[in-house]
Amino acid sequence: MAGGSMKGIKTRIRSMENTKQITKAMEMVASSKLRKAQARVIAARPYFETLYSTLQEIANGTEGFSSPFFEKREIRHSCYIVIAGDRGLAGGYNANVLKLAQGEMEGKDPYILPLGKRTVEFAKKRGIPFVAEDYAEAEDVSVGDCFTAAKTVTKEFIEGRYDEVYVIYTEFRSILSQVPVMRKLLPLDEEMIHGGEGAEPQLMNPGMVLYEPSPEQVFEAIIPEYLGGVIYGSLCESVAAEQGARRTAMEAATDNAEEMIESLSLLYNRARQGAITQEITEIVAGSNQ
Repeated sequence: MAGGSMKGIKTRIRSMENTKQITKAMEMVASSKLRKAQARVIAARPYFETLYSTLQEIANGTEGFSSPFFEKREIRHSCYIVIAGDRGLAGGYNANVLKLAQGEMEGKDPYILPLGKRTVEFAKKRGIPFVAEDYAEAEDVSVGDCFTAAKTVTKEFIEGRYDEVYVIYTEFRSILSQVPVMRKLLPLDEEMIHGGEGAEPQLMNPGMVLYEPSPEQVFEAIIPEYLGGVIYGSLCESVAAEQGARRTAMEAATDNAEEMIESLSLLYNRARQGAITQEITEIVAGSNQ
């Protein structure tokens, strides 16, 4: 009886040690990928900031400036660019961002541009129509793909297929904090371009810069590039958040495995001690007969 119990405990210890090796390896891989993802976030910022400042200069430096990208419409259809992961084992990373997406889409007539296998599964399960299904694996999405997606979304917004565009992703704040957020892309917020609520538009070096063929056309040509930069930045943030969440989850799993091994080792030692005591008792009893 004791021998069978000891064998079962030893098997469980061996199984937990194997699990611990796997979770520890996954933790180290996630840490390595996290460093690369953080470097991508930092590298992407200057390009985005340059485009954003150019948009501000055109909008603020042109008298009577107007653009269809500022047009407020009656909302009939909405487009959501939703970024989630390709795999699980990342704590609540996927569940949290998809829960936010579901809440925002409720009661609307949405289209979805999914980045990540989990987003594709989410959309198919709910029958949400796709803008495109070319970016099913978030890990394989490149900066070029982000700009292609932005051009598609921009073109269809101008054509009236949908009246507003949002990106839903996970913001990386720290290794222990990843927060799902939604950001409006189109139509553009005039306060964002003109410098905040209540601010009077100020001409920035009027007449010093000449835009050809016109400021409005240059502005509209930059918009897809700007949105591509936002989508790429959101993707980089999401990848960093996913790796941070996975690292934390695997670290917790490794700690739990160590605790279980320690607990099972204690049980094994007790069972072994009990078996030794029983054998000694049987030997003593046999010698006294």
